[in-house]
Amino acid sequence: MTSAAPAAAVPAGETPVGNAAGFTKYIKFDMLSGFLVFLIALPLCLAISIASGFPPMAGLFTAIVGALLTTFISNSELTIKGPAAGLIVIVAGCVTEFGGGHDAYRLALAVAVAAAVIQILFAIFRAGVLTEFFPTAVVHGMLAAIGVIIMIKQFPVALGVKGKGEPLEMLREFPNYVREANPAIAAIGLVSVAIMFLWPVIKKRYPKVGVVPAPMIVLVIAMLMGSGFDLLHPHSYVLQDHKYQLNDQYLVNMPDKAFGMFDEITYPDMSALTTYTGWKWVLMFFAIGSLESMLSAKAVDLIDPWKRKTNMNRDMLAVGIANLGAACIGGLPMISEIVRSRANIDNGARTRFADFWHGIFLLICVALIPTVLHRIPLAALAAMLVYTGFRLAHPSEFVNAYRIGKEQLVIFASTLVAVLATDLLVGVGIGILVKMGIHLANGVPLSTMFKPFIEVEEIDESTSQIVARGSAVFSNWIPFRRQIEQIGLVQRRNIILDLSATKLVDHSVMEKLSEMSDDFEREGLRLELRGLDVLQPYTSDPHAARKRSAHAAERLTIIAQQSVEPHIAEALQENGAMAWNMAEFSGVDAAQKLLRIEAYASPGGSERIVAHLRSRAPAGSIVTALVEPLAACALAWDNSTTHENGHGSPAESENSAAHATH
Repeated sequence: MTSAAPAAAVPAGETPVGNAAGFTKYIKFDMLSGFLVFLIALPLCLAISIASGFPPMAGLFTAIVGALLTTFISNSELTIKGPAAGLIVIVAGCVTEFGGGHDAYRLALAVAVAAAVIQILFAIFRAGVLTEFFPTAVVHGMLAAIGVIIMIKQFPVALGVKGKGEPLEMLREFPNYVREANPAIAAIGLVSVAIMFLWPVIKKRYPKVGVVPAPMIVLVIAMLMGSGFDLLHPHSYVLQDHKYQLNDQYLVNMPDKAFGMFDEITYPDMSALTTYTGWKWVLMFFAIGSLESMLSAKAVDLIDPWKRKTNMNRDMLAVGIANLGAACIGGLPMISEIVRSRANIDNGARTRFADFWHGIFLLICVALIPTVLHRIPLAALAAMLVYTGFRLAHPSEFVNAYRIGKEQLVIFASTLVAVLATDLLVGVGIGILVKMGIHLANGVPLSTMFKPFIEVEEIDESTSQIVARGSAVFSNWIPFRRQIEQIGLVQRRNIILDLSATKLVDHSVMEKLSEMSDDFEREGLRLELRGLDVLQPYTSDPHAARKRSAHAAERLTIIAQQSVEPHIAEALQENGAMAWNMAEFSGVDAAQKLLRIEAYASPGGSERIVAHLRSRAPAGSIVTALVEPLAACALAWDNSTTHENGHGSPAESENSAAHATH
């Protein structure tokens, strides 16, 4: 999908606002987008609710309550609130541990109530930042594991068979599921899966056809197939000497009359909060739900065409209040949902009222035509979740982790496997411990693992410098971030953050510093990072972790013909040389004029410079290069006697070289 271009319908420079004036001014955009999002949300809310062990109506309650409440509390303009696939595993695990059935459903509602109250308290006391403790690779590993679990759990449903047990146990049973599949139901499920996977390809080739969301296409075709198989009426059929049963147990269970939704309202059983099990799941509901919601809201801010910024504490307050309301009438937990939010942007939404309209359309549909929804085959909903699970655990997630760094892939894979083998809480804990172990192995002092060591000094009346020492890693990020925000965003000062004295800056911090830099820019301020050139990046990715190398810099000496000088200058400038000096001298043949270039680069920079010359220098050119590692003390001395990214004097070059050799 591509982002909607704001300039087409909104005057240049105008930012839509979600107030009363914005409601009327952008109603045609928001109502249209709300309707299109409703088409996506309707089947997904049903699918997520059923997969979570809740009644189908519970997911719709959640989306409706979320739309009607959060619109007027949160300032997140383009997020869609509702049930999410990422919470299926948690909610289903809670229902299962309480024994399953209607009683377990009511106990799980009490858990959701308590988790919502904690969300509200965290928002009031501005403690939402605690969710930033979780490392990026661990979060992605957890979400990938959730995706794998969803696929494993929903595959039998798509085939018309019942599957029970832990994910790895069910995985071993897949051959049996295939043998026991009900052919009619499996046909609906497999056709639905094929549509979900092929529709993005069709949409690229035929954009006009692709305007219709894939879930709605699946619903229409699956309902037609269900009518053809007459799933509303119990009967049997024979295929290859085997008798199969068909009835409405393969359809969504919905009220049989208009406004029957009010009969589905269910109240929580607060006795769940008198048990250890209940509070264990309260922690899970709160931590994972809040984390996913904040990550989604941040992601939507990044793709908002107008770059509006969500107040995360206010958004958590809105989600907490809506979760409390939804849980009190029988709804699922909700978050800011990324897939529907992205669709909202692509469909041209302008303000938060698009979320409101999507809730209104859901309310009208559920209240007036529940008997139509009863015709939806469960296999079709399972197919949608199989596709959703695949997207959470897409192979590109592994590739992206490896691209950022091998250690990120280890953390990602460790978390994924640990969640599959144990549960979410233990799996996430194992992922965090693996990351800490890698940090300790890379020389991070234990004393700086949870507490940042920083020094603050004023440069001038508008700028402060923060010098970090020891490490800048995920586990000490929260106090580190608080200091940067307090001095920069609160006191309205530019920040120079010097990381040259750290032993390690991990991927999570690199990513969050990039986000903070954007925050400063939006506020008309500047966050400047210094000292990264003396740290060795694990990969070429800009957010890769950086570690202090055994040597802090490299000295590169190049002997070349004068004709190669432009290529050498280009190579030095484009590949991060910190300082260099050029001098002429004669070769063995006095008539042959050569250049001697002495340059200083960060670890690995010399290799890039030489590779650049190898590919760009004219064929037959004489170019000789020598690379020497320098100690950290030499680098500090050199920086004080050379011009950064410029030419030092010959005397300076000789002095620095002599000192480095010494």
